[in-house]
Amino acid sequence: MTNKHKLDFTKYPLLNTIKQGQEVFWKNPMLLKTEEATNQTAYSVKDIEDAEARLQRFAHFIRVAYPETEDTKGIIESPLSDITDMKQYLNSVNESTVEGQFLLKRDDLLPISGTIKARGAIYEVLKHAETLALKEGLLKDIHDDYALFASEAFQRFFSDYTIAVGTTGNLGISVGTMGRQLGFNVTVHMSVEAKQWKKDYLREKGVNVIEHDTDFSKAVENGRAESDADPKSYFVDDEHSVELFLGYTVGGMRMKKQLTEQGITVDADHPLFMYLPCGIGGSPGGITFGLKQAFGEHVHCFFAEPTKMPSMLMGLSTEQYDNVSVFDLELGGLTIADGLAVPRTSGLVAKLMKNLFSGGYSVKDEVFKGLLHRLYEEEGVFLEPAAVAGLIGPYRMLSSEDGQAYLEENKLTSKLANATHIAWATGGSMVPVKDREAFLEDAARYPL
Repeated sequence: MTNKHKLDFTKYPLLNTIKQGQEVFWKNPMLLKTEEATNQTAYSVKDIEDAEARLQRFAHFIRVAYPETEDTKGIIESPLSDITDMKQYLNSVNESTVEGQFLLKRDDLLPISGTIKARGAIYEVLKHAETLALKEGLLKDIHDDYALFASEAFQRFFSDYTIAVGTTGNLGISVGTMGRQLGFNVTVHMSVEAKQWKKDYLREKGVNVIEHDTDFSKAVENGRAESDADPKSYFVDDEHSVELFLGYTVGGMRMKKQLTEQGITVDADHPLFMYLPCGIGGSPGGITFGLKQAFGEHVHCFFAEPTKMPSMLMGLSTEQYDNVSVFDLELGGLTIADGLAVPRTSGLVAKLMKNLFSGGYSVKDEVFKGLLHRLYEEEGVFLEPAAVAGLIGPYRMLSSEDGQAYLEENKLTSKLANATHIAWATGGSMVPVKDREAFLEDAARYPL
């Protein structure tokens, strides 16, 4: 298949706008009813329940290893925050007005590693540890007390094994932090986009950080090759990992209980709109899969990407998935949203989610900066640049032709006053003060 065929601008006119580095909002024509879409995948609610059960088994270990999780009894979860002041500000500077509730899902406050990656990455590391412990007889069965994983005997055992990962930053922090806590040797292959503080943080944890003067996909490729050469090394593969995906699904499913506890109704007359920052696709894909199992047709999930790295938009809108790269459009380069700096989407996730995402949109770097600044000014909340992508989602939907068409086709226009909009914040609490101040100082120069 040639690039010319892949990038048929006549067949895929959206590519013209994407190539120009302009912001787009895309309605997914492949969206299906949840049951039909789920039946076309290899996964179901049973897989989410299995992942949740595994996290419950490890809860005692996590309580012992991370005392800050005592209040949640070893469960890694985040709160929902009302952002009415931010909503009012955004309403005042945008042509469209968001009605209903606007909330922020605070995965920046997740314990242990302070980003959404704590969900999928920590889950995959824990599952690998469980698999090894059961295979070698350290655990008799899954009914043992998993606090054993904090013991010296388990630490010695795992010190003979390595976990490796390729990353732009946050995935590596989650893998490295939990891997080292269990006693594994950990090697993190960092792409050129990775921030220095993330490399420093990992090295302080005893992680072997290998820096690559290449993009994310190349760092993953190099890390995978090195890991595959060592029979005692396990590679957390951001491009192809089912375990990462399933770890994220739990976060989506848990939203049902969380919204109920906060008195928020989700049904045919009270739609739920989710806006999810998207890099390789695992976290927004997994979260969406879990949300769709929880709420079906009543939840509408949109992914958000930088205009410089719209890999999921390219992959899905052309139905070429991971066969196309932003480099094919001469895009790429550094973006302030470094956590989303992925030139090629995950083929696994894109194909899994092609019938479940409602759509997606792209955001310019200056908008990321403006959102970061205003959220801090209006709500006192600091997020990493990549983590603010969801905040502009409802406005992009309301102001675009595709967004309006989506609302009309799904008979949602008359229900917006009763809607709940949630922007998923993916990281920020771990950013060092010096870097945080630099972000804020730079962002203040970019009004929305």
